Amino acid sequence: MTQRLTSDFARRLAVRCVPLAIAIAALASCSEGKEHLAPAIHDRDSVSVMVSYGVNTLVSDSGVIKYRIVTERWDVNQVRQPSRWTFIKGLFMEQFDEKFRVKAYIQADTAWYYDKLKLWELRGRVRVRNVNGLRFGSEELFWDGMSHEMYSYKPSWVITPERTLEGTYFRSDEYMNHYTVSNSQGSFVKSDVDGGQPSQPSDTALASKADTAATVPAMRPAATPRASSSRQR
Repeated sequence: MTQRLTSDFARRLAVRCVPLAIAIAALASCSEGKEHLAPAIHDRDSVSVMVSYGVNTLVSDSGVIKYRIVTERWDVNQVRQPSRWTFIKGLFMEQFDEKFRVKAYIQADTAWYYDKLKLWELRGRVRVRNVNGLRFGSEELFWDGMSHEMYSYKPSWVITPERTLEGTYFRSDEYMNHYTVSNSQGSFVKSDVDGGQPSQPSDTALASKADTAATVPAMRPAATPRASSSRQR
């Protein structure tokens, strides 16, 4: 009788303990499992803080209106270093002087502005035209707001009412009134060659004999911040 009671108790205990053991084993297996998470699509610093579409606005610096920006898309990222504005859909810009007079028109396929450095980097079909009739074209142009200069290390061309120049290095003031073209070739007015008086005032488009020199050194400034890719920076 005692053995039969013992056997019945053992069976009942087994019936109750088996589900409990299975639950404990399942819980243990879950606790040891690893989470399979996909990596982030973008690094945190690659995400724009602000994105604007269909922009037509005036931009000032130190209380002075410097230019008008017209663009299809404008991304602002203050997290990346250096912080920047990105124009991946192209840029058209009017440049103003201190008296709010238009001095030049600037266009590019892609552009970046490093606001802390006051540096514009224009890429693609860069075109500039100033109020004196000068036209500039290149695949790159930097506009340094600190030194008030523009420069390019890509093949560039300059067309004025008096002359046409092509060269591999270009530097000018920010209004393109005075400029240098190194390793240049092109056509000139007669006064540029024989030393006569130029047909236009010299401040409209300076392209003196030095422009024809084939070995004018082009000192490159400190490294310029570059974008991380061709369309997102």
